Amino acid sequence: METFKDSTVRLEDFCPIDYEKALNSEQFRAVTADPGPALVLAGAGSGKTRALTYRVAWLLEQGVRPWEILLLTFTNKAAHEMLERVEDLTGMDKSQFWGGTFHSIGQKILRMHGSAIGLERNYTIMDQGEAESFLKETISTLDKSFLKTKDNPKLKVVSGIISLARNMQTDLRETIQTRYPVFDTKADPIVSFFKAYTKRKKEQQVVDFDDLLVLWLELLRNDPDVAEYCRGKFRHLLVDEYQDTNRLQAEIVDLIGSHHRIMAVGDDAQCIYTWRGASYENIMSFPDRHPDTEIYKIETNYRSTPQILRLANSILGSQAINPAYRKELRSVREPREIPYVLQVMDGRQQAQIIIKRVDALHEEGCRLSDIAILYRAHYQALDLQIELSRQGIPFVITSGIRFFEQAHIRDLVAQLRFIVNPRDITAFSRFACLLPKVGEKTALKIFNNLHKTALDDKKGLSTALFSPKLGIPKLAVEDWEDLARTLIEIEEAASNHTPQEAVRVATEGWYQSFGLNHYPNWTSRQDDLDTLIAFAGRYEEMNELLAQLALLSSETGDRSVEMAEDCLRLTTVHQAKGLEFPVVFIIGLADGLFPLRRAIEEDNLEEERRLFYVAVTRAKDELYMSCPMIGNQAGGPMRLNRSRFIDEIPEDRYEVLRVRMRTDW
Repeated sequence: METFKDSTVRLEDFCPIDYEKALNSEQFRAVTADPGPALVLAGAGSGKTRALTYRVAWLLEQGVRPWEILLLTFTNKAAHEMLERVEDLTGMDKSQFWGGTFHSIGQKILRMHGSAIGLERNYTIMDQGEAESFLKETISTLDKSFLKTKDNPKLKVVSGIISLARNMQTDLRETIQTRYPVFDTKADPIVSFFKAYTKRKKEQQVVDFDDLLVLWLELLRNDPDVAEYCRGKFRHLLVDEYQDTNRLQAEIVDLIGSHHRIMAVGDDAQCIYTWRGASYENIMSFPDRHPDTEIYKIETNYRSTPQILRLANSILGSQAINPAYRKELRSVREPREIPYVLQVMDGRQQAQIIIKRVDALHEEGCRLSDIAILYRAHYQALDLQIELSRQGIPFVITSGIRFFEQAHIRDLVAQLRFIVNPRDITAFSRFACLLPKVGEKTALKIFNNLHKTALDDKKGLSTALFSPKLGIPKLAVEDWEDLARTLIEIEEAASNHTPQEAVRVATEGWYQSFGLNHYPNWTSRQDDLDTLIAFAGRYEEMNELLAQLALLSSETGDRSVEMAEDCLRLTTVHQAKGLEFPVVFIIGLADGLFPLRRAIEEDNLEEERRLFYVAVTRAKDELYMSCPMIGNQAGGPMRLNRSRFIDEIPEDRYEVLRVRMRTDW
């Protein structure tokens, strides 16, 4: 194992630190570790950032120069805050360090050495919008009709496929087959577009965001001099949130850190982003790629009560992992209440009970902003949003916009509005403008021609929808015909059946094809639309449904809630990672909701289980886990089984509250 004997440089004016006093024993061992490969498994709320900060200070104190340390993070904010702390600790100017996101460091290296792979120093970085426009031009050059053809993936989807393949370091065809099988027959043209896109970027000396990593890796692989320069310059690598790295990032770290002076800090239990390219295997196989790795565990938790941690520790007990990675979080706090499991009837009762408890907490002096309500997917908070709005309780959704304000919800509702009131130009324009080559002026023209044709020909509006007199742009004709058929089917369902059936027809018609080809995240949007179907089942008349939708949209969107205000926080678990709250409610803990139905069907439960662990460990003082027994699915009410994640926890680690018997809240 290398020592620091060759580090003869001493920093003037360095402020000595009493590390044993400043750190707990677990942090101290990691911070003062020898400079060989080290994997620091830092549990939730264990002071990971503190350990990293003091590690930088320790290296400086041992004579390592600041520019010999490479600190890689996932946000520039994290790097900035960490280096600010180092500057406060040591007095060393933070500008002397190399610290930032993988992408920000990559662009610096490419400015310095990119000529070795044909990239000039003055290359331009395109933002996402510019990169998509560049890709669109490339596709149009090769095939003018591809993006205009109804069943082909649209620009954002093609861009997403290419980006995922590059970050996962997988073959583009393989990515299409495994992640986007519906477009398997489009693999050949997509591959050709990608090749042409890559060639045009090089010709014009422009790069997209992914190139900052892809080309950095290419440089390290293909130019031994540059690779040796990086290894020599960065004598020590510190990597934050290592469990979130993708294959591309891990290989960059491995190549620069082939001297094995790497400290990777992360938590395998909080790896929850494999769906967007993060590789769980990176952290699990780190000791295999870096022989003689020392594993340091930081298990002292400063955030949560012993009761919450006792429950959290049992969540991953059934997960088959390397025993060397097992952690048992220990609290330094005084005991408080045991976590509660709320047995509720359905989403509406769940909302009512949670609000009762929130009111009680508020009366006891708890700020609303100290309370977070977490859920697996955005659509699961619909009933809660409705009830909060009705009762005038301020809330902010930190994981996106409110349910009825989402674009795909508004697109679908616009079709329903037009069927009920064919003179609603606003509704017509909303969905008509989704067609190729149709803007607001063209939509108005089509709308006027439609009504004029129906009047002149003395035909119903449904017949007029197919008239050649409407002035539909040539490129939009095929889509318009599908849309027209869907509108007729919606009208029939609304007239002869129920509002719920009309909404179902709308979601399964033209808009489904549109969404599949336009949105990379269409699956989650489809879940939202399924929830809208279930919501429509509460109403017997279409006018009543539309009136309620309008009122709810007005209630939820009538004012902007600032994050600084005292209001409830509603968020997905993914967006809550890294945050903490005195009181946490986790809702929708039923099989099919959390874990998601897709995860159960695809036997992909381990990441769902880690996601539940992340949700639980956000709570500091009180934790409530709500389990609905009935789900209002698109097909109607359905009996739900309590989440298997709850059933796997020993019963002495929570108290069950059957809320129909506890109305005193």
